[in-house]
Amino acid sequence: MKVSELARRAEVTAETVRHYTREGLLHPQRDPDNGYQLFDQADLERLRFIQRARTLGFSVAEIGDILAHADQGDSPCPMVRDLLASRLPQIRARIRELEALAARMEQALDAWAEMPDGTPDGHSLCRLIESFPEAAPSHCSRVGEERST
Repeated sequence: MKVSELARRAEVTAETVRHYTREGLLHPQRDPDNGYQLFDQADLERLRFIQRARTLGFSVAEIGDILAHADQGDSPCPMVRDLLASRLPQIRARIRELEALAARMEQALDAWAEMPDGTPDGHSLCRLIESFPEAAPSHCSRVGEERST
């Protein structure tokens, strides 16, 4: 089957199929007559596996490692368990940070509900933000670091 057929059967876009092929997760054959990429049932199953792994938060690189273990006949299951076990505390911490951010945003919106809008005057850029209490320096740097990663 061609890219579009594989994509339709897996319920993804053709670009998704192309992306995973470029990343080396899918290995189509080439039609000798026209050079088209040709996929088979095993590629469809592999693509569905990739999608399941993505829903569990695995990166493309991690999925590549998992598939490489499986392709060599080694069980990737211990590695999969270890990856999720190490990532789960990070995810829970991130959720706590996002919940704290949501609470600060709600607090700001409540505090700003009755405040008038202002225009920058050389001394003030946005009175709304300037009226909000400063965050601890360590917290600000963590949020900035996580956004850049």
